[in-house]
Amino acid sequence: MSPGGMAVIAPVAGKMGDRVIAYVDHLGRLEGTIARLFENGFAMTIAATVRKRDKLAAQLTWLANRHILGLAEDRRHGRIVPRNPAARLIMPNGISITCRIIDVSQSGAGIATHERPPVGTLVTLGKVQGRVVRHLEDGFAIEFTRLLHPDFLEDSVTGE
Repeated sequence: MSPGGMAVIAPVAGKMGDRVIAYVDHLGRLEGTIARLFENGFAMTIAATVRKRDKLAAQLTWLANRHILGLAEDRRHGRIVPRNPAARLIMPNGISITCRIIDVSQSGAGIATHERPPVGTLVTLGKVQGRVVRHLEDGFAIEFTRLLHPDFLEDSVTGE
């Protein structure tokens, strides 16, 4: 795997040029197209902005070297991208807005929205209260006030 492409072992290969969306542990959602077929899978390109490729390169470097260097996990809990990332966010003033969940873990979430409450603000994502801990380029990150059970993670934040 590189920031520009990856080989995938899969029971179904698809066809050259087919669009692929892969959810990869520690890396999240990766999009691209099938560039080459082989016996047990395929190779795909990764369609990403320069910023996303740089971030992916850093993540791959960290993953490749963490055991050699004895590095600990840099996150307390693994992140996932929810199947349905649309969610309701209740702001401190009680106004409910639609947002997109970038990723979520048992302890927090990345939220894509134009709204950026100040760091330290309490908000509610779906059914879960959290505190804004930092601003992101396209939104903000929250840390939940309590750990979520992994079996009910998506239901808790999307409200489904």
